Amino acid sequence: MMKLPDRIDEALLERLARRVTVTGEDRELLDIEAPYTGETFGTLPMGTADDVSEAARQARAAQQSWSKQSFRERARIFLRFHDLIFQRKDEILDLIQLETGKARNHAYEEIGDAAIVARYYAFNARKHLKSRKRKGIYPILTATREQHAPVGLVGFITPWNYPLTLGITDAIAALMAGNGALLKPDRQTPFTALWAVDLLYQAGLPADLLQVVVGKGSVLGQPIIESVDYLAFTGSTGTGRLLAAATGEKLIGCTMELGGKNPMVILDDANLSRAARVAVWDCFSSTGQLCVSIERILIQSTIYDEFVRLFAEETQSLKLGASFDYSADIGSLISAEQLEKVRSHVEDAVMKGAKVAAGGRPRPELGPYFYEPTILENVTEEMALFAEETFGPVVSLYRFESIDEAVEKSNSSTYGLHASIWTRDTARGRRVASGLKAGTVSINDTYRSTWGSIDAPMGGFKDSGLGRRHGATGIVKYTESQTVTVQRLLQVGPPRGMSEERFHNFLTRGIKLLRRIPGLR
Repeated sequence: MMKLPDRIDEALLERLARRVTVTGEDRELLDIEAPYTGETFGTLPMGTADDVSEAARQARAAQQSWSKQSFRERARIFLRFHDLIFQRKDEILDLIQLETGKARNHAYEEIGDAAIVARYYAFNARKHLKSRKRKGIYPILTATREQHAPVGLVGFITPWNYPLTLGITDAIAALMAGNGALLKPDRQTPFTALWAVDLLYQAGLPADLLQVVVGKGSVLGQPIIESVDYLAFTGSTGTGRLLAAATGEKLIGCTMELGGKNPMVILDDANLSRAARVAVWDCFSSTGQLCVSIERILIQSTIYDEFVRLFAEETQSLKLGASFDYSADIGSLISAEQLEKVRSHVEDAVMKGAKVAAGGRPRPELGPYFYEPTILENVTEEMALFAEETFGPVVSLYRFESIDEAVEKSNSSTYGLHASIWTRDTARGRRVASGLKAGTVSINDTYRSTWGSIDAPMGGFKDSGLGRRHGATGIVKYTESQTVTVQRLLQVGPPRGMSEERFHNFLTRGIKLLRRIPGLR
């Protein structure tokens, strides 16, 4: 067992472990590894299908009374959670780094994101889900309203790369909508998600409402789908297809945020020094292990050489390190498997003619899974990383002549999660953005401006997923819409003594008339 950072101790890990739902004592233990050293720092019980069933039973029982609480009562809990996150931020920063190996500056993104999502839905859930008047079939005579009821129990299968953000923020929306929640965090980073769950209970969340199981997706995935009324998944496109098929078989809703091969487009009027400086964050945040990370940069030919020079200088100035403070710019990859994928992509590209403009090497002297931020030129279609998602600190550069060519190359991927555009002309940037097949587009900034705009939906086109998180969409999806009408005086049908033919003629004249009356169409 490795030495833990100062703010993380065995007592904390043991308390978090007790948040895992288990139905028996005799079971296999899961070792949790610290990427900085490759050493085990904690263990958790591996979940079973029986654990999922029990977790679902407890959450459903708790949800019955929770769904009857007012939005104001629910909001108080999430606003306390918001405040507690900042009170305990150093502790959770240590834990995120311990489990993921990312640098502290990148770990802080998760702190801010979890807090603002909690605040947003605390203040806006009622507005998004309130009963609304809708137009009825007969003006004045038909009173129609749309209202929302929680779906019941929502399942969450979350990834390792952003274990706080993706481990809890979607659940916050589901809980604010009146649902119970069943969470399966990734096996590599469960303690961060458990910390967030524990903090929610400290903030006042009713007992048993949010359940956690830990273990293999191949063992727990199907039992989770069989136990819930809606599934939210963030992860690979391949796994997403399997889960989407399973939810379809059960006829329950799902949202999937999946892979990306995200492009950045640098136009000839861009502020190159600023673009190069910001691109470093866009490409290498969380060591490139980010669904919205930039993996392709398309640069207009007239400014290609200058941008490459500036970008390479910025990249080479980054400091790699394993430290629980802000002294390192870039941290570690999470595992040997991830390191091998990055290494194989770069070696394959170089062997087939790619040129390394910066980086290109593992750094075992810093830790077992460190790899340098890497820039590649002359990448061609026969190279694995040309189309495949690398999910590491590697970006490939391409020239383009016209905007049409840039848009075509950007859209050539099977993915469509995020894109970035750099230009001094905002109107020009918006025109380019409108042609991109991507769920979010940042102009003159990193992914943080789009991700952080949580009143707007976030998700992907094409193979990058189904549905959206954030905004009204991000909470309405966890509800069932119900339409209720009250009919006054005249029924929808012929009154007594009127024939169907005469009634239909009357109805036809009325419908034609309504077409000409503004406000009643």
